[in-house]
Amino acid sequence: MNAPFRSDWVKNRTGVVTQMHYARKGLITEEMVHVAREESLDAELVRAEVARGRMVIPANIHHLTLQPLAIGIASRCKINANIGNSQLSSGLDEELDKLRLSIRHGADTVMDLSTGRHIRQIRTAILDHSPVPIGTVPIYEAVERHPDVRAMTADTLLTVIEEQAQQGVDYMTVHCGVLLDILPLIQTRITKIVSRGGALMAQWMLHHEQENPLYTHFDRLLEICQRHDVTLSLGDGMRPGSLHDASDAAQFAELRVLGELTQRAWEADVQVMIEGPGHVPMDQIEMNMERERQLCHEAPFYVLGPLVTDIAAGYDHIASAIGGAIAAWKGASMLCYVTPKEHLGLPDAEDVRQGIIAYKIAAHAADIARGRPGARDRDDEMSHARYNFDWKRQFELALDPERARAYHDATLPEEAHKKAEFCSMCGPRFCAYKLSHEVSERSQNRANASAASICPERPGARL
Repeated sequence: MNAPFRSDWVKNRTGVVTQMHYARKGLITEEMVHVAREESLDAELVRAEVARGRMVIPANIHHLTLQPLAIGIASRCKINANIGNSQLSSGLDEELDKLRLSIRHGADTVMDLSTGRHIRQIRTAILDHSPVPIGTVPIYEAVERHPDVRAMTADTLLTVIEEQAQQGVDYMTVHCGVLLDILPLIQTRITKIVSRGGALMAQWMLHHEQENPLYTHFDRLLEICQRHDVTLSLGDGMRPGSLHDASDAAQFAELRVLGELTQRAWEADVQVMIEGPGHVPMDQIEMNMERERQLCHEAPFYVLGPLVTDIAAGYDHIASAIGGAIAAWKGASMLCYVTPKEHLGLPDAEDVRQGIIAYKIAAHAADIARGRPGARDRDDEMSHARYNFDWKRQFELALDPERARAYHDATLPEEAHKKAEFCSMCGPRFCAYKLSHEVSERSQNRANASAASICPERPGARL
């Protein structure tokens, strides 16, 4: 269990305790100071961005082990890793291992998407051990209490949300924008509804012939968020699950509703981010980012992928990281990772690792493309380490140091090889870097000799 990092910060907070509330009162909280230091930003800029709604700091006042971070266009692009058990696989120990692995490899936030047994116990353990923000999808637990989703009530769902808020969940995916008049728009789709939460909500609505309870009771939801500082992650229940369905009427109809709800949340000083697609061809990604900015008033965009092809089964972490890099370059603030097992099964520890690293690459590449100050410093240092054959420094700078070292040592394992001026790709005779050292040295010697031959009394004249 981690130390209660924030105990003194939150002990006197009462009433509306959201970061947005304090920011709009002109107050810079300890969380904002922490974020500013981590992001190399001015604390006043952080406060202003939180007040405006372009930045969120998911920081439930009950999550005392949290080390706060920012999600927004003014900060570096973040990545989320999903963990959680299913009705068929995994338990508490496995999920804590995934949490530790996620944090070790650089996940900025973690979502507990447990749908099997012992959901509450698993979430409690995850919160106790996590220094990063934890997100959930509350309808999963509500359904676990009512195996037939049609028996769920609005009170049941809001009770689950309240209980999770009291536990310390920092942000929650809520599918408030799936409305009755949007559902007929899925008929032209191939994959209809691919969001689990969206599909469950649609099933409940059609059975009861009633509007989405999270939409009709949105004010009650906001009151819970105000008391605990839960950031709402407005879920995209109509996200496209195939390239064919991308950028269609259902997707954008829901996005318009999320824009309306964003303004209502801001009126209550509740932090909001918007969830996005899904499966999107590369040529439509920039348009999707711009549409979200317009309809949702520049609230931070949190996207799943998007996957840029539908035929990469077993390699969807690559197909989606391509789309994620483009999305982040064009304005997404956080990327939800996809693992190689997407569409195929529950990811294990190695799948989590591969998904995180693929998305760390995508987010970092986007920060470079955005021109963030200092974003390329690590890359330049890596280039120097490569040119100077500093193998140990190369391992340290790599996004996955363990994998980089293992690949190198698979063919050149001896300690002496850590100082070798070659690797097993080119060997000592064909290493371009080694040859370049010689070429550079001889070229410099020629330049020095040429300069020395110029008469110092008569510049340009030769002796």
